[in-house]
Amino acid sequence: LAFLSLSADELAAQFDDVEALSTEIAQLQGTIASMKPDMSALEAYKEKHAEYISKQEHLDTLTTERDTQRASHDELRKKRLHEFMAGFNVISLKLKELYQMITLGGDAELELIDSLDPFTEGIIFSVRPPKKSWKNIVNLSGGEKTLSSLALIFALHAYKPTPIYVMDEIDAALDFKNVSIIGHYIKDHVVGQNARNGSGGGASRCAQFIIISLRNNMFELSDRLVGIYKTQNTTKSITINPSAFPTSALTA
Repeated sequence: LAFLSLSADELAAQFDDVEALSTEIAQLQGTIASMKPDMSALEAYKEKHAEYISKQEHLDTLTTERDTQRASHDELRKKRLHEFMAGFNVISLKLKELYQMITLGGDAELELIDSLDPFTEGIIFSVRPPKKSWKNIVNLSGGEKTLSSLALIFALHAYKPTPIYVMDEIDAALDFKNVSIIGHYIKDHVVGQNARNGSGGGASRCAQFIIISLRNNMFELSDRLVGIYKTQNTTKSITINPSAFPTSALTA
């Protein structure tokens, strides 16, 4: 194609067969003239390019949104871990204190199986009853399990109070001394005098307990006593307000 710019004399000077060369040039020019390029390909390219730009912008938007959501998720995970560990530490200390008080000298401990990620493996609850070795709660006797479980419930209540509890014969496996300890603790420390009188003070820490019990040193401490009995094949109930009776009448 570079020869197209040469004159006939210049071509003759370089080639002997000018006629053959001219024929070849004419054929090439005819071939070029017969070519019909698809000009619509340019429009198709523009459309595809615009579509690519649009998808790229959409991808960038989604990537930015993903990064934002991932950062928010990571922040929530950190907040969850921080709040959990703060509550866990408070509950652990309160559990130790309450178990020592309830058992008159025992010890209790909550331990994370995986301290780096406490939400994957769980918690080990171990106790040391008075004059005994450390044991997992599953290896305790019935009475020891009851005291351990109640100490944990009271510790959870101290951290985040619940307004009402329903307990079914929690004292069934306890001896007389431990029944009295649990009953007086619920009456004096959890329910509280403020709740009974409707006064202020520590009322935010107060709760209402509905306890099903057959032990007299438990139900005698109640503010309201509902007795269930059966007569002539009919179940009946009676409600008593112990505070309405003189102490001498109750102990008679």
